[in-house]
Amino acid sequence: MDRAFGVNIPDTLEELCSPSRSALLVYDMQAGIVSQIADGPRIVERVATLVRSARSAGMRIVYSRYYNVPLGWAGVGQLRMAKAWQRVPHAAQLQQRLGHGSPGFQIVGALVPGNGDLVLDRVNMSAFEGTPLPFLLRDLGLCSFLVAGIALEVGIEPTARHGADLGFIPVVVQDACGFGNAEAARRSLAALQYGGDAVITDLDSVCRILLQGAEQPANSS
Repeated sequence: MDRAFGVNIPDTLEELCSPSRSALLVYDMQAGIVSQIADGPRIVERVATLVRSARSAGMRIVYSRYYNVPLGWAGVGQLRMAKAWQRVPHAAQLQQRLGHGSPGFQIVGALVPGNGDLVLDRVNMSAFEGTPLPFLLRDLGLCSFLVAGIALEVGIEPTARHGADLGFIPVVVQDACGFGNAEAARRSLAALQYGGDAVITDLDSVCRILLQGAEQPANSS
């Protein structure tokens, strides 16, 4: 741990993954989103492994869920994005998808949140925009967050960047992140790595650290 100017600065992955400093964000592992990803089942399995490891180490877990508002409530930005996603030339041709409470909106069965987990819903890409997540992390004294889920190039990169802008350290578990476009996902990872404010790691490394933490006596530091 580096220390300067009266603050402790986590340097290692072990320090960043400590439950006393970090929480796990499970990003949009919803039935209607997982089903759109070619390797969706593999990502579900990897995220489930990460969740089990985090839970065993006593790390807090927060789930994000994305939904579409009724089309009459969607503004210019949402309608333009929906046209791009649904590949239609006119907003009048759009169909209502992923409504709040719909079957596709729900977290997949293998990742159902536990009683002590937090679930936050949003209508935009960043899990920090329009949710209490920044306040909650700060109020708990946490300085970093692990993130895994779907999709890397659509919502996880904006979430990592927004989190970093708010002063948190994003830890992206890259092989537990699904994507719709492989090239776009590679660009997202490269840009995050180049920026220097996010840490890019893998599932095995994180789970090893969390398992070591779970095996430590409860009164250990």
